[in-house]
Amino acid sequence: MKSFAALLVVIITAFVLSPPAAKVPPADLVFNNGNIYTVNEARPKAEAVAIKGDRIVFVGSNREAQTYVGRDTRVIDLNGKTMVPGMTDAHHHLSGVGFREMTLNLEGVNSLEDFLAKVKARVDMTGPGEWVSGRGWIETFWTPPVFPTRWNLDKVSPFNPVILTRADGHGAVVNSVALKIAGIDKHTPSPFGGEISKDKQSGEPNGMLLDAAQDLVRRYLPPTSAADAEQAIILGVKRDIELGWTQVQDPGGSYADVGLYSKLYSEGKIKLRIYKALSAPGKEAQRVFHDGPIIGAYANRFTVRTLKFYADGSLGSRSAALLQPYSDAPDTSGFLTIKEEELQPLLQEALRKGIQIQTHAIGDRGNRFILDQYEKAMNAVPKAQWKIKEPRWRVEHSQIVNPADIPRFAKLGVIPSMQPSHAIGDLHFAPSRLGIARLAGAYAWQSFIKSGSIVPGGSDAPVERGEPMIEFYAAVARKDMKGFSGEGWHPEEKVSREQALKMFTIWPAYAAFEEALRGSIEPGKLADLTILSADIMTVREMEILQTRCLMTVIGGEIVYEAK
Repeated sequence: MKSFAALLVVIITAFVLSPPAAKVPPADLVFNNGNIYTVNEARPKAEAVAIKGDRIVFVGSNREAQTYVGRDTRVIDLNGKTMVPGMTDAHHHLSGVGFREMTLNLEGVNSLEDFLAKVKARVDMTGPGEWVSGRGWIETFWTPPVFPTRWNLDKVSPFNPVILTRADGHGAVVNSVALKIAGIDKHTPSPFGGEISKDKQSGEPNGMLLDAAQDLVRRYLPPTSAADAEQAIILGVKRDIELGWTQVQDPGGSYADVGLYSKLYSEGKIKLRIYKALSAPGKEAQRVFHDGPIIGAYANRFTVRTLKFYADGSLGSRSAALLQPYSDAPDTSGFLTIKEEELQPLLQEALRKGIQIQTHAIGDRGNRFILDQYEKAMNAVPKAQWKIKEPRWRVEHSQIVNPADIPRFAKLGVIPSMQPSHAIGDLHFAPSRLGIARLAGAYAWQSFIKSGSIVPGGSDAPVERGEPMIEFYAAVARKDMKGFSGEGWHPEEKVSREQALKMFTIWPAYAAFEEALRGSIEPGKLADLTILSADIMTVREMEILQTRCLMTVIGGEIVYEAK
């Protein structure tokens, strides 16, 4: 009994004399009462998050979060709303989104008649001889589903030159005035990597220009003013943060874009994180090899470390390079848009200089070609000379891949960067383009994941709408936005909701070498958060499409809050 009493005295004395527990510094911002999905396997769910500066300092329960509440702490009650890591669009043409809002937006036009009516309305507002440009049309749901022609456009614009880009960006239709300005006639040969479409009877150009052939006309367009270029970025950023994106990975562009982004960041006009690639081959590649990458500028908001190549065109325009001819156009199998002798030296130099490579590849031949080129370059440069142990080279789209080539991605450490919405749109016409058998390797997200690949998800805006809820829905439902699924849709390739959340958070972070910095909600990481109106992990599929962004947080700053 005496020994117990003595022990009790020792314990009480130690408790009284021990210093009080250190008080944590108060947070700037605390979210509580949330339905929080962290994408952190050690703690997948939480109720509260505390933020200090631009970093997360705590993730856990409401009770524990109280420790971080001080006199000046802002506390936001989520009232059960869903929070996820700040969402990232892994393939998003930012200025294109802005320019879509500034020019003739042909998105959602459902017939040739409506298409021509919209063009005529714009022509009527345009001065004599001035160019009319626009983007977003897609003929898939027209009756019949055929490309428009110069002769269609001539009826509504006989005097103004017109160029209207298909939604995928790989084709454009122009009128006769534009062809005349460019000097294109029946004798003009198609350039490498492009095609001047011609009428089969007369041999006259029909107005459709595919891939590189578009440049024959675009060179005559008035140059974009600095003010318009800046406005396009600002509009694109505003739209993106209102949708809940906290970073976009912008594939392609020039050092002029780098200068523009830098100016806008310096002036505080944009807050969105941008992971920028530069178009290659050309002078941009040589400059990035010479100057080196830009990593984490403007408080980790801006990185330039990637070169973007094109292996082929698009499925919709029949310019994607296929191993066998198109089922609905057996006279063509598409075409490659870059040559091995041009590509190899740049790939090998990229390994030595630590520059990431991403390549657009849609068709099975385009994908096999670029995998072969990546593998050849990796074998040609000894690993001891690689500046980065894991180069994390990417293939953008990876849409139609021969099943035999799918395991090669993981084996080579190549990342298939894919856009779920392409499947729910393309699969209305992909069976006719490819035939049912080839769809086994189409939009094969689950097959890639099972083979060991990390699959970052994107939207390819402005080719698609560029909305995170559409992309999330497409990934988990693999149905069109009316809930339709048909032959060739391969429902087994859809992903789980947990996988889909990774596709738009931690996996894009990995593809940008940023998985230790962002992509999940855990202490020490950047405080990038997206708060949603519904629980996308549990609601019915169609309710995902009705879910809206309520708040976007980038680096601890609330950059958007729904009214």
